[in-house]
Amino acid sequence: MLNNGIGSWPHRRLPKSAGRTALVCRGRTTTYDELAERVDRLAAVLREHGVRPGDRVAYLGENHPAFLETLFAAGGCGAVFVPLNTRLAAPELRFALGDSGATVLVHASSLTGLALPGSADTAVGLRLRVDDGPDPRFTGEIPADDVDLEEALAAADPVRVDVHVTLDDPALILYTSGTTGQPKGAVLTHGNVTWNCMNVLVDFDLASTDVSLMISPLFHVAALDMGALPTLLKGGVLVLEPRFDPGEALRLIEEHRATAISGVPTTYQMLAEHPDWATRDISSLSKLTCGGSAVPHRVLAAYEERGLAFTMGYGMTETAPGATTLPVRYSAAKAGSGGLPHFFTDVRIAGPDGSPVQSGETGEIQICGPNVIGAYWQRPDATEQSFDDGGWFRSGDMGHLDEDGFLYISDRLKDMIISGGENIYPAEIEQVVAELEAVAAVAVIGVPDEKWGEVGRAVITVRDGATITAEDVLAHLDGRLARYKLPKTVVFTPEMPRTASGKIRKADLRKQFG
Repeated sequence: MLNNGIGSWPHRRLPKSAGRTALVCRGRTTTYDELAERVDRLAAVLREHGVRPGDRVAYLGENHPAFLETLFAAGGCGAVFVPLNTRLAAPELRFALGDSGATVLVHASSLTGLALPGSADTAVGLRLRVDDGPDPRFTGEIPADDVDLEEALAAADPVRVDVHVTLDDPALILYTSGTTGQPKGAVLTHGNVTWNCMNVLVDFDLASTDVSLMISPLFHVAALDMGALPTLLKGGVLVLEPRFDPGEALRLIEEHRATAISGVPTTYQMLAEHPDWATRDISSLSKLTCGGSAVPHRVLAAYEERGLAFTMGYGMTETAPGATTLPVRYSAAKAGSGGLPHFFTDVRIAGPDGSPVQSGETGEIQICGPNVIGAYWQRPDATEQSFDDGGWFRSGDMGHLDEDGFLYISDRLKDMIISGGENIYPAEIEQVVAELEAVAAVAVIGVPDEKWGEVGRAVITVRDGATITAEDVLAHLDGRLARYKLPKTVVFTPEMPRTASGKIRKADLRKQFG
């Protein structure tokens, strides 16, 4: 094959898994044969509408077979797949579509209203609508220029065209909020994705007999690259849950004898606290992976009582996303650790001058390997700042390696808040709050939360003579940012603690308001 990228996977897997189930979603089963044919038909639709190598194809929707079909079809055309976070607000989606220059948008019918605003400001010329059932979020009329995906597939010729794609070519653009408030697209190559999947296969012992239940959204790199794609690469079964519901997830584990799930601490907590937790048969589970933040001890204990243990991990979008993993065998002896570097990945700790430090010394966590991105989309400045002269990616996180090479994370240089597994960058929120004339200064910090692990709190100084309430602030943010980014509380202070250079001392704010 000329195509060495992930777009070739359905056809490379087909002769090895013909007749076997690939996907299950809402009672609908898709075999590997059907998956390959549908991908070919969709690739034909994309080519007919002018999609060529390097073009961008976006997807907006919850977990659904069409998500993966679009990803593989785009890859089959040599195009770049742009998954969009369904939790973003309309202005954020417009930015991602405009910045990426996507010419095609495949979207769920339930999200038609979210996909509509400002579409004229983008390069989108073809909109394919996926019927994912009625949803109260959209009650308007379907646009006349929307094309029904199933009708388009039925009319397409499923002849596969083998396009030249290398592992160095871009496969995905994943948007992550920046520390300056400007989102940037991390460009994952086909090689980045492939090598990350290889890390998963090696370190998690994934087998063709595994049944992976996706309880996290595929638009997140962890669910896509640590769960969905490795499962399909190996020839396993992927059960897609459109929206996470703990009771339904427990039922699906029992019904499909799921062996693998991945999520964040909040996900696992909600499963363990559901009334069906004690009665559902989840004995089939053998692979539980968790990332985002530390798992509370009470949650760990709930799973240990059921004979289950977690594989923890540390990573980020830029590492596709796995950087380290803590094997179950070390979960007690190395409690609190992010684990060892993945098999084909290297991790080091760098001091202030950029040189490696000794074990036990704290410094910046840096990652290198074939799973690490090489660039941000059209952001050479951000790319240059994120790598040192030797090609090591600068994570911005602080930590140390113990004498056995296990990583321990101590702090985040970028002030990032991790809430329910979602990364929240204060600068992005602060930029929008600062639009209010009554606000003299604003800082957003993370505060502990029993359910989400951490939530945002906005600390504000009001201009002399002005008045503003917490409700005013939250109302201003609503609709401008994704709801998960909105601070849960707003507090006011007459004066911000600052450094000699005038920067706000967030450490002091955390002590006072955290």
